[in-house]
Amino acid sequence: MLLLNVLDVLLVILGAAGILYQAACIIMSLLAKPARFPDAPEDKHFAVLISARNEQNVVGNLIGSIREQTYPGELIDIWLVADNCTDETAQVGRDLGCHVIERHNTEQIGKGYALSYLLNHMIDSGAAERYDAYFVFDADNKLDRHYVAEMNKAYQSGFRILTSYRNSVNLADNWVSSGSALWFIRESRFLNSSRMIFGSSCHVGGTGFMFSREVMQRNKGWKFHLLTEDLEFTMDSILHGDRIGYCGTAILYDEQPVTFAQSWRQRLRWSKGFLQVFRYYGEALIKRAVRERDFSCIDFTLLLCPFTVLGVIRVVMGCLFAAFGFVTWPSQLQSLSGWSSGIITSILGMMALAALTIIVERDQIGATNKELFAYVLSFPIYMLSYVPISFQAIFAKAQWKPIQHKGAAS
Repeated sequence: MLLLNVLDVLLVILGAAGILYQAACIIMSLLAKPARFPDAPEDKHFAVLISARNEQNVVGNLIGSIREQTYPGELIDIWLVADNCTDETAQVGRDLGCHVIERHNTEQIGKGYALSYLLNHMIDSGAAERYDAYFVFDADNKLDRHYVAEMNKAYQSGFRILTSYRNSVNLADNWVSSGSALWFIRESRFLNSSRMIFGSSCHVGGTGFMFSREVMQRNKGWKFHLLTEDLEFTMDSILHGDRIGYCGTAILYDEQPVTFAQSWRQRLRWSKGFLQVFRYYGEALIKRAVRERDFSCIDFTLLLCPFTVLGVIRVVMGCLFAAFGFVTWPSQLQSLSGWSSGIITSILGMMALAALTIIVERDQIGATNKELFAYVLSFPIYMLSYVPISFQAIFAKAQWKPIQHKGAAS
């Protein structure tokens, strides 16, 4: 009985801490001015790293947006790794003047391995030393034309690792793409923006980030190969004492999945990756949070905390204790009914969060008011689908599988 009570209290404390922190971030982002970086000389040499697998339909859009940057073009080199491609991705890159490296490895699959292969080639050839810092983008991305110039300002202000504002080219396609897009906009506008105000470290979100040559040399290229290599990179950097910055004026446009099956598969990999990262980095994060009083470690411990795993353990133990007569079945049903009321509250909170995100960032969101109203109503459905996804992630063998991109117009 005591063990069940401890689990109940732990879930309540962690859940409440997460909600209060999110609320504090939202309030702070609304009241305080976002971080701005002073003008800086445009004299740094950057390498753009793109990992692409069968992306011939979209990679040209990304390359074109890089060529159209206001930052001096002669200081931006594009390196494309065509990873296990069976289409013309590599040729598209060559035709557009990129450095193209082809990789064929069906055993080590994933973006992390592709980036390792690309950076190892650059290091071995001596090309890596030419650059002050490296950008990482997905092949379906597009960049605002001031993107590199704005990131350069933040880089020259002293940050060795930076992430940017993540928008979407296809938010208005349907409820699936809107759910994903609103989640990323929320993270940029409310979480990363507030982390900058708090003096905490930000979260690198898979694409649209930069790291310096010194960080690359410390890592001997790219050493992150878990299913969520971006999250692994974030945790490793924080444990090295880095403060990851956020540049909200550097805007990237991503393409979101439009079918629920694709979204489910993608989020299953993310959920499994979160469990992997917690397994490998959770203990070290907690130790650093205690020893160094590092708020970033507390922040990301809450982010990584496997609530679904704890919830499953609590339900299973409750059933076993009831079956063996240690507790009554009505007491366990009462606990579950309490969780149900929490779910209803969460649904209303999610609608409010989606609505607030749309109101605050309306100028950045390309959709009609009627569409946005529908997406506010559907946002809780998208988010609650994480519950079965997270449950499946406990047992599933999630793997890297390509998401088909159509190259939506911005």
